[in-house]
Amino acid sequence: MHTTLIDTDTLAANLGGDWVIVDCRFDLQNEDWGRGQYLDGHIPGAVYASLSHDMAGPKTGTNGRHPLPSIDALIATLGRLGITRGTQVVAYDQDSGMYASRLWWLLRYAGHDAVSVLDGGWAKWIGERRPTRSGEETRPAASFVAAPRPEMRVGVDEVVAQLGNATTLLIDARAPERYEGRTEPIDRVPGHIPGALNHHYRSNAGEDFTWLPPQELREAFLKVLGPHEPSDAVMYCGSGVTACHNLLAMTHAGLPGGRLYAGSWSEWSADPARPVEKGPARS
Repeated sequence: MHTTLIDTDTLAANLGGDWVIVDCRFDLQNEDWGRGQYLDGHIPGAVYASLSHDMAGPKTGTNGRHPLPSIDALIATLGRLGITRGTQVVAYDQDSGMYASRLWWLLRYAGHDAVSVLDGGWAKWIGERRPTRSGEETRPAASFVAAPRPEMRVGVDEVVAQLGNATTLLIDARAPERYEGRTEPIDRVPGHIPGALNHHYRSNAGEDFTWLPPQELREAFLKVLGPHEPSDAVMYCGSGVTACHNLLAMTHAGLPGGRLYAGSWSEWSADPARPVEKGPARS
């Protein structure tokens, strides 16, 4: 069973089998881009899942840009993709795993551990001139039986209640300039949740978009965690997507147990009554 990352050699050796391969390519500026790219060319046998339509629920204007889907909606999506409780799933996106890691987290949240993200994604796959296929592919619908793990997520009310609590460690996955409030291209106000530390998700992978070795990831996250246990960590980002990248990186590094605040900064900053902090992390 593959539960964190998988390499292109291993995936290539299992094409045409029972594994479900899910293409998660997406562009926040153009929601149709990923499906178009998938139709133009994808890993043979892959089905497509959209961040906005398949991996997120309805937006209310106050619950963030990519709120979690309901369990019932998630079960329906996973069944449509042909996933059962015994299925090995491999998710990939255009490169670093930014979007594929959201599907990784959702499957684990639904109680399914046999899911991994393709290291290096589509960029590595085509860079190695591996086989591709165009057009729409589907798999026979399956019955996915969920075993939800609500303990993996944290709601906004709990984040508010935990502010200033030394036993909870908030970690922001956004780029430093957004975390520090020097720029904010998307959300209502710049800054971060008071007391949060910063670990930019992009630092989990190298320039070629392949992930750092587990030991390097472990050392980096241990510096952020300090005296905290991994289970003390609550990860957030702009809308609960790249935060999953950090949670995958921690798990791959042998530091599982962190939780996701899915509403993230887009939900937090929607309410002007919630406190905002700017500048570098507190020492």
